[in-house]
Amino acid sequence: MKTGVQNIAIILSAGRGSRMQSEVPKQYLDLCGMPVIAWSLKAFEEFDGIGSVILVSSSDDIEYCRNEIVEKYGFRKVRSIVPGGAERYLSVWEGLKEALRLTDAEASQHAGTESCEGIMHREAAAYRAEIAHGEGIAHVFIHDGARPMVDGAILSRCLEDVQKYGACVAGMPVKDTIKVADTSSFAVHTPDRRSLWQIQTPQAFSFPLIYGAYEKLIAEGVSEVTDDAMVVERETDVRVKLTEGSWQNMKITTPEDMEVARHFLSCLRR
Repeated sequence: MKTGVQNIAIILSAGRGSRMQSEVPKQYLDLCGMPVIAWSLKAFEEFDGIGSVILVSSSDDIEYCRNEIVEKYGFRKVRSIVPGGAERYLSVWEGLKEALRLTDAEASQHAGTESCEGIMHREAAAYRAEIAHGEGIAHVFIHDGARPMVDGAILSRCLEDVQKYGACVAGMPVKDTIKVADTSSFAVHTPDRRSLWQIQTPQAFSFPLIYGAYEKLIAEGVSEVTDDAMVVERETDVRVKLTEGSWQNMKITTPEDMEVARHFLSCLRR
């Protein structure tokens, strides 16, 4: 990787998670001595392939994240904490814009470059040229903070694939038979499970690719997207590689998920 170019991570922590049946957002619940989100941050802090982290949280939680998570646990890679949007895709967009702003600020310190406002409105193709000259972000990893079991092995596989293909997502081939249902919950189709994957995070992309795809999505006013790969699939012709994740890399959604995660972490500590 050229000097001045780095990989960054955007960690999402703005969701509220009503299915947890808790007044405390799931990402801040205690999990074996640390908040759930802290385990996710720890994995990226310890992974050499990531240079900087942007944490996206609810606007009400920014100070809590700064004082009780980032500073308390010494996460030095966290460069910025920004407020997220009402939906996941809007939170990702805020993280991407912040990544570009930070990169522009760094470049301005080393040489006279255009303003942040100017760079924010350039097309992704122009920003690709900037990266080619050795200044900026090579790849971005987007990760749900409520997946505390992500580890270095998953991150390494994603880094290898994003460097090779430009776009990849962690996931696992499904083990169960999947049914497609109608609006009355009757089965209408059974797809071949050999071609089905359960998608996880991180999802990793060339920065110009994912920034440009989101820029188009936002301009079109589209909101029916459930993950970042779907944005790339919709807005570009780039194929997304499916990278082996782990069945332990679960998303904390229900109280039962917390118990499973505690069991996994307890086993790892033995």
